[in-house]
Amino acid sequence: MNKHFILVLLTIIISSQLEAQNTTKLDTIKQLEEIIITYQADKLTPITFQNIYSKEIKSKSVGQEPSFLLSETPSITNYSDAGNSQGYSYFRLRGIDQTRINMTLDGVPLNEPEDQGAYFSNFPDLLNSISKIQIQRGVGVTQNGTASYGGSIQLFSPNLKDSTKTTFGLSYASFNSLRAFGEYNSGVKNNKAIYVRASQIYSDGYKYNSSNNSQSVFVSSGLFYDKSTWKINLLVGQQRNDMAWLGVSDTLINMDRRTNANSNQEKDIFFQSLAQIQNSWQISQSSFLQSSIYHTFLKGNYDFDFNNFIGLPSTEELYNYAFQSNLIGFFSNYRFSKKNINWTTGFHGNIYNRKHTGSEKEIGNLYQNTGFKNEVSFFTKANYSYKWITFFADFQYRYVNFDYEGSVSFQKLDWNFINPKAGLSASLNSHSTLYYSIGSTGREPTRNDMFGGEDDLLADSLGNPVLFNTKPEYVTNHELGFRYQKKKLNLNFNFYYMDFQNEIVLDGKFGPNGLALTNNVEQSLRTGAELTISYKVNNYFSFINNSSFNYSSIKEQSERFKPILTPPLIINQEAVFNKNNFTLALTAKYQHSSFIDFSNEEVVNDYFLVNCRASYDINKIQISIFMNNIINTKYFNQGYIDFDGSKKYFVQAPINFLTSIQYSF
Repeated sequence: MNKHFILVLLTIIISSQLEAQNTTKLDTIKQLEEIIITYQADKLTPITFQNIYSKEIKSKSVGQEPSFLLSETPSITNYSDAGNSQGYSYFRLRGIDQTRINMTLDGVPLNEPEDQGAYFSNFPDLLNSISKIQIQRGVGVTQNGTASYGGSIQLFSPNLKDSTKTTFGLSYASFNSLRAFGEYNSGVKNNKAIYVRASQIYSDGYKYNSSNNSQSVFVSSGLFYDKSTWKINLLVGQQRNDMAWLGVSDTLINMDRRTNANSNQEKDIFFQSLAQIQNSWQISQSSFLQSSIYHTFLKGNYDFDFNNFIGLPSTEELYNYAFQSNLIGFFSNYRFSKKNINWTTGFHGNIYNRKHTGSEKEIGNLYQNTGFKNEVSFFTKANYSYKWITFFADFQYRYVNFDYEGSVSFQKLDWNFINPKAGLSASLNSHSTLYYSIGSTGREPTRNDMFGGEDDLLADSLGNPVLFNTKPEYVTNHELGFRYQKKKLNLNFNFYYMDFQNEIVLDGKFGPNGLALTNNVEQSLRTGAELTISYKVNNYFSFINNSSFNYSSIKEQSERFKPILTPPLIINQEAVFNKNNFTLALTAKYQHSSFIDFSNEEVVNDYFLVNCRASYDINKIQISIFMNNIINTKYFNQGYIDFDGSKKYFVQAPINFLTSIQYSF
């Protein structure tokens, strides 16, 4: 792995020495943005989306997991293992878990191909380097990597054309939480630019024995020429956690809310890196060719106390699951724009392998196997404007295969998906847009779905592999919405209807190695309404509301029931006062109760939170204070039914504080 790291750094250094012109045109710099615009939506794209820009990210991001910021937008719920904002955290979009949500950084897939999860905790303080986030709810436009089944989260790397700036930051928070970082952006000089950030994060965690100790480095470098631009991204992160992924019974919660159901000998250690080289070439005034090659490496392991898991006293017996994976990919897109038509076509492919090793502390290695997954996809999309109407069409073909080498013979599995989307938007006037779209997407099951939660594939009495869910799931998504943008008022209101076939849903249980289990359901639907509105009262006051209403239903034979962890109502309200160099914001969140079992008998209760943040800039120093859960709500926002029928919950932190100071020059 050190060779990989050194190679990329040498590439950056050598590239920075290449001959370049003495001046850099703004038009040339703008080409860099074309590299990633292919997968974004704009105001005339007939899908439901929301942008979070750098200013908001910087004002709210203080080293916490991205799921906490995402949960301030419509239809997103989140929770963390440790109860506070560091370490492992998870989110759901429209009730759909994050393995069914496509996540990318500058077009590079962040979802691990086998389990289709993205683990932001491996890249701590990532938001500190993100210039923009686009959330697409529903199938959206074509993305690279795993299917945009419930939606997509697109992250964008640092903006290299920002002015020269160096920042050092230090923050301290409840539960002995600490963040320290340094950041440098050179700006564009002699057609070259470089950005570097390094961060250290530590927290004891709200729960006992739930600490997180993590570090990350982000390097981004660019070269700008008359007809082409180059950009290299290198992201490296590592973490060490005390584990807290087991829920806690309400009896123990009532005795001590900081109880951790995991044993104190269970640890989690992971290292991950991502390297990317991007190129954008302006062929003519109306056409661009965009290409990128990338490599992601992951290595780590976690402990599993099986006796503790089944409710017995812990002993010296301790299992360990270790992983090492490589993902290498390439994508290239051609974009043509002229007058009233925009057309883009391209392809993406990657190859992936992950080695799994299971061991026991005293015995040693128990098994070793390797999963292989390859993917190739082609897409073409276009929008055509005629007077006040814009027509949109997007077509993708995606092929995926999965193979396995281990103690059980396995026949390679293949899936083919055709994912069409179409829609139109009508510009009612210069401020108002009405849109409608319909799209269909298919998604293959994860390795965990197919293996029934086993890390090493089981065999029956005849030696044949025991496989569970191997059939793909499909969704047809309708989006109808209205956008209004004016100086003081920005509004997006939409209805959605998602019809699923053979949906693979979480059943609220965990398998023999601690991974969440799933079931196929015959038919299900999710429908609802979402609202995003911001209103600027005057130069000092503004109000922001992000709310959603959801109605969901699952049909299995003759029975109908609600999916788990899908609250029907979520309201996020924020009031902001900003004058001169002082900002004060008050936020409130209400989340309705949701079921945690298919029988729809047990629930996670509704809750109401109030948070406050304040910041003041003086000369080159910014001082910030965050007060979370200031009314000290005692709540949990995740739960499940254990194998013995008992209810288990994830308690979140009571009132807590954070102070931060940053010095920039």
